[in-house]
Amino acid sequence: MAAATLTFHDTWRPKANPWVIAITVTLATFMEALDTSIVNVAMGHVAGTLSASRDEATWVLTSYLVANAVVLPISGWMANRFGRKRFYMGCVFFFTLASLLCGLAPSLGMLVFFRVIQGAAGGGLQPSEQAILADTFPPEKRSMAFAIYGMAVVLAPTLGPTVGGWIVDSYSWRWLFFLNIPVGILSLVLTQRLVEDPPYLAEVRKKKEGVDYWGLGFLIVFIGALQMLLDKGQEDDWLSSGFIRGALFLVVVGFIFFVWRELHVEHPIVDLRLFKRRNIAMTQLVMFMVGASLYSTTVLIPQYLQEVMGYSARQAGMAISTGGLILMFLFPVAGALAPKFDPRWLVAIGFTITTYGLFRMTNINQQINFGLAVSWRAVIAIGLPFLFIPINTLCYAGVPQQKNNEVSGLTALSRNVGGSVGISFVTTLLARLSQRHQAMLIRHTVEGNAPFDQMRGGLAGAWVQHGWSLPDSMGRAGAQIYGIILSQARTLAYVDVIWILVALTGILIPLPFLMKRPAKRAAAAEMVH
Repeated sequence: MAAATLTFHDTWRPKANPWVIAITVTLATFMEALDTSIVNVAMGHVAGTLSASRDEATWVLTSYLVANAVVLPISGWMANRFGRKRFYMGCVFFFTLASLLCGLAPSLGMLVFFRVIQGAAGGGLQPSEQAILADTFPPEKRSMAFAIYGMAVVLAPTLGPTVGGWIVDSYSWRWLFFLNIPVGILSLVLTQRLVEDPPYLAEVRKKKEGVDYWGLGFLIVFIGALQMLLDKGQEDDWLSSGFIRGALFLVVVGFIFFVWRELHVEHPIVDLRLFKRRNIAMTQLVMFMVGASLYSTTVLIPQYLQEVMGYSARQAGMAISTGGLILMFLFPVAGALAPKFDPRWLVAIGFTITTYGLFRMTNINQQINFGLAVSWRAVIAIGLPFLFIPINTLCYAGVPQQKNNEVSGLTALSRNVGGSVGISFVTTLLARLSQRHQAMLIRHTVEGNAPFDQMRGGLAGAWVQHGWSLPDSMGRAGAQIYGIILSQARTLAYVDVIWILVALTGILIPLPFLMKRPAKRAAAAEMVH
């Protein structure tokens, strides 16, 4: 082979088996992804144990997400500056240590503080693993490697509520954090022995580029305020809250100054010029929508089952966790198929399946059974591997090798922010549409409306037969009808929200064809330096 056609992967191979490396780095990523949702079911227990209100306890979730989101986009810069293996192991160490401290926390304030450390350390794990896999495997073998990675980051948040519910019911919420300790120790030992930095990273570190402190500051303000706005917006009634208005102001100002700074500084924290590449810009948009559809449906289905159908948290969690079994089977299948087909077609097929899965949910009603609820998530899950794997392949197409770390950070950020936006979006829509449907239905509950009079009379008659006086029976019948209205209004709101999601994912089906198909061999930008 001529020297001019040699690629990075032709001149360097890791000493350890690449598949063992893939499994090794997936351990910590699975642990971190599980922690994004496993604590959600324990808020009541945390609040009770630490003498705090439930609203105060939600900062245990918010603090983690904010710290996590801030580190994601700068993880590439940090990996280049300190060495990727060293940075990755540092993240695993501090995540494990913070998990221990969270489990031992004597007060809510200390728990929130340790969750910030845990979230910041966790923010560097997913992007680092993606970059390690991109360097460990040549382009034609990346699909199966990303299948292993995809199983971790998609399956873990799905299993989180079910696993968390079982641990809290059987033991204590503190074991949600102690669970990470043996996994973290095993990950550190294996990473030290098996993972290595490729030669080009040593050259990158020698450049000793200056630190863009202003860019870093603007990024922290922008991402931190955005995450708090999305997490607390609906709870605080959006712009009617001074806190939310302040957060929105910081988001806008932080974003403007961050973009301006990064486009004008020689060595930016986040290289926004990467977005000039069509595939980078398009894959970030697609990954954003994957995060939104993944996390929003993870919230919608169990929330409906608990709110309207009266399922327990464990039963509702089982309805979505069953989809995880399908993902475990399909990710390797999609990984094997991906190199044989145009990845753009696979992404389009993935969005088609996801759209169809959401369309099936539009028949949601109060007579559904558990099997139908399981099938909703199962069908949506079928489309996820055909989105996740080819997107991760497309985003590295034609990208210079030294930019792999930064692309990984941006991709993880797009998915996570998409998830936050998706959850905030559906939560807000549900609240607003429920109010609208409730007002519409209540207009029909007036005397003289024949169906209303007939229903109230029948319910009141039943109460009279149980020994209640007629006035009391009429009052109880009215309360029953109001409860039915609330339930119907909520169901109608769910239907509306699902139709909106169907429209959004349907529009995205042709989007992949705006991307460039990656070459069969590594691109010229990936050639030996």
